[in-house]
Amino acid sequence: MKIKTMWLVLLVLMFSALNAVAGNKNSGVYILHVDKPLSGVYDRVYKSLEDARFYVVFEPNMGANLARFSKKWGDEYNQNNLSEIRSMVFCNGWYANKVSNLDPTMLGFCPLHITLIEREGKTTVLFNRPGIIAQNSPAKTLLLNIEAEVITAIELGVQ
Repeated sequence: MKIKTMWLVLLVLMFSALNAVAGNKNSGVYILHVDKPLSGVYDRVYKSLEDARFYVVFEPNMGANLARFSKKWGDEYNQNNLSEIRSMVFCNGWYANKVSNLDPTMLGFCPLHITLIEREGKTTVLFNRPGIIAQNSPAKTLLLNIEAEVITAIELGVQ
């Protein structure tokens, strides 16, 4: 029974990942909206990325950095009322080596990153999709695989 349930969950995840990617098919940015605050998503996505062997090497808190300029920028500060902006910079060394062997110009994707934003208690995860940029690259297939693995890790993490 557990194996059937596991396969069903896996199929649902794959279907939702395909739908999310198809919905953003022509967009260079994968976007996932989650009806949870960032604090309820961040650590789980971090762990999910690392479980998928995408190791987080840096965690900029862009919201805190920008807040330092709120007085200086006045009305120009945070016009979309984002309550939090955080990023995860991550890499998989094995994939970085493979990309460098296929097309060193695609090393602009190493490291990769995602950004999580929160507004009104809901989180949006943003991921720049390497497969869109790599259209004419010998590394395109590899980067599409990396993209799919990262998206799967994100989706597993937000559950």
